Amino acid sequence: MKTIAGSFCPTRCCLPLLLAALAGALPRAADAQTAPAAEMFWPQWRGPLSTGFAPNADPPLAWSETNNVKWKTPIPGEGDSTPIVWGDRVFVLSAIPGGSNAAAPADPQAPAEIYQFTVFCLDRANGKVLWQRVARQEAPHEGRQENNTFASASPVTDGRLLLAFFGSRGLHCYDFEGNLKWQKDFGKMKMKFGFGEGASPALWGDKVVVNWDQEGDDFIAALDTASGQELWRTARDEGSGWSTPLIVEYNGQRQVIVNATKKVRAYDLANGKEIWSCGGQTANAIPSPVSAGGVVYLTSGFMGSALQAVRLGRTGDLTGTDAIVWSHNKNTPYVPSPLLDDNLLYILSGTDAIVSCFDTGNGQAYFEHERLEGVHAAYASPVAARDRVYILSREGACVVLKKGPKPEVLAVNKVADKRSDASLALAGKDLFLRTSGNLYCISQ
Repeated sequence: MKTIAGSFCPTRCCLPLLLAALAGALPRAADAQTAPAAEMFWPQWRGPLSTGFAPNADPPLAWSETNNVKWKTPIPGEGDSTPIVWGDRVFVLSAIPGGSNAAAPADPQAPAEIYQFTVFCLDRANGKVLWQRVARQEAPHEGRQENNTFASASPVTDGRLLLAFFGSRGLHCYDFEGNLKWQKDFGKMKMKFGFGEGASPALWGDKVVVNWDQEGDDFIAALDTASGQELWRTARDEGSGWSTPLIVEYNGQRQVIVNATKKVRAYDLANGKEIWSCGGQTANAIPSPVSAGGVVYLTSGFMGSALQAVRLGRTGDLTGTDAIVWSHNKNTPYVPSPLLDDNLLYILSGTDAIVSCFDTGNGQAYFEHERLEGVHAAYASPVAARDRVYILSREGACVVLKKGPKPEVLAVNKVADKRSDASLALAGKDLFLRTSGNLYCISQ
């Protein structure tokens, strides 16, 4: 997930971009690739391009507990959400237990304690907590899978506002000084087998999109970022889901693409109307889509394997049509989302640190099911910067590969903390690594 979708499972700024952000419009991918100061940002779950690639970042190749650690700040509670970076600030979410629940929970698997669902803002220079806000304080109505947390969704920012989503605990909007602007309660999710929640919100301009896939009535909705007013809501026919929506623009139309078990669906961001759908993913579809060049790449890997490259521009049901440019049916990820960098698509296998790399154009495997020494299980999604690919394991170890058609290992790094399910964030010279107890800033 951000994730379940962030870690478990479960969009950038020279002067023109800064002005766009101040107007409430998140800078776009093309801007991020050319903006000289774009290395200062990782504004959402999968980075500035929604692909896991940071085009202007240059983080360290090697580190340890005593080498290249700029700072290390304890983050109380639990959370697998990705750190979010904008300029000199870093944001992270956590669910902090404390106090017993006086009322017996309706679900016997629900925790018998109250959690503070908390937003932290840290100084990027030194890791000092500038402010923290409790968005909601309550006992969760149901439990979560042992490898999930109650703060697995990642926040998102446009440089003015921070949007923090705690699922059944609502969507909360703050300014950069920690002032609450608005909040929205969508109700209580009922998740399959009590697996817990994890999908993150998606942001484009003045709209934030929330996907609400559960074991009851589910929907996707867009809200106005300035006011929290719901702009549209579209019913969905899915079960529990943990995939974060991807927003892309194609031929002047902005599409919200959501990975899911029954069908992948795309909606018009302007009005919520369905544009296209496509079957073929596995149960418990968790990984978020990635897209470039008018093609969206979709993966899932529970009780089967699915990787589809679907060309944008069509409408209706695309299942079994030539809109599917190519597909692959083995060694696909259950939890981690794919990484898209240039014409290379990297995926992990299941929840293992076993990597495959494909040519995005024709689906040719450059290498497949390559086991990496020094790392084992992986929930975090791979990320990339410069000519390097970073694959983080659950044990706090990170393999750095040389980007390209061969799996050349450049370094294997390790910190003292044992659990690291949150995906890395890369911005400028910094790499942000969240463990079960701390947030590290790794920098030369």
